[in-house]
Amino acid sequence: MYPMCRKNTALNTATPKPVLTVYVVEEQANPSSDFFILPVIAAHGFRVIRCSFTDLPTAAELSGAIVLLVRYVPPKWLKLITAARATLHALIFFMDDDVLDLEASAGMPWRYHLKLMRLAAAHSRWLRRQNTVLWVSTPYLQQKYAAWQPRLILPSTVNSPTGLRRIFYHGSASHKADIRWLRPIIAEVLQQDTRLVFEIIGGQDTYHLYKPLPRVSVIHPMKWPNYQAFIAMQTYHIGLNPLQDIPFNRARSYTKFFDITRCKAVGIYSPNSACAEIINDKQDGLIVELQPAAWVDAILTLAQNEPLRQSLLQQAEVKMRELTVNAALSYAELMG
Repeated sequence: MYPMCRKNTALNTATPKPVLTVYVVEEQANPSSDFFILPVIAAHGFRVIRCSFTDLPTAAELSGAIVLLVRYVPPKWLKLITAARATLHALIFFMDDDVLDLEASAGMPWRYHLKLMRLAAAHSRWLRRQNTVLWVSTPYLQQKYAAWQPRLILPSTVNSPTGLRRIFYHGSASHKADIRWLRPIIAEVLQQDTRLVFEIIGGQDTYHLYKPLPRVSVIHPMKWPNYQAFIAMQTYHIGLNPLQDIPFNRARSYTKFFDITRCKAVGIYSPNSACAEIINDKQDGLIVELQPAAWVDAILTLAQNEPLRQSLLQQAEVKMRELTVNAALSYAELMG
């Protein structure tokens, strides 16, 4: 949910005459808005304010504005719109699925079916009474709801974010303490730098722990052969290897250094760990005390200083090759 209705200044346009404001009401950021709604608003040069179900402007703020409901009719907005309808410039309802006909969702999961009934289909008559303009995404919906005289909205491409920096932590279930410790750190860096995205491996506990954070992907645990194929296709920027000072962690080797480096990432490692024993701090990685503020600073430094990151990566790749040679020599001695 949005902490407040968000103004999208990228869609504002300078003009001497008054600019219409469009309140886009959406459950959360979603493909429906990005593919269909925002391009239309941008094309008309309107000012857009994106609101969640619980972000409510005052009735006075809605005066002369357009309210555009994306797929759903939230209860609080229904009450507000009913009270302010006479002062609205227009009320629009957009759907890119057949959300107003419960029969169309037959066979869907019951929770989704119930959601459509509660937030969409149950308010079909209310929408008609409010003289709502209907926008639809396909000729099928346009034909089905022809009596409503809907307007067909064509999708537009979504501009992919640029300059993203991928952080990752791939720990198994035995790393629960480390996963919990990282959570506030990741929350802070994601807030400070919107170019950062984070990927973590974990089950339901990890998913629910990290779900509230933006730009986080929780990857389901996988078997080692599957993980090898998965990681071979990935490129990251920063790899994390925090190890809490607990007995189980003290026996770990420095294999995470290999995983991080072969993904073209620079690692941040805990002191008093196997990785710290083979890493030269600030040369082929960073060794950072287990203090949240220090890890936040280290992550942001690597994310914002690409020459430094590249220098560390080049040295880390040299170190990885040296360790591989050392291992081969040890094999010869072992079998000799």
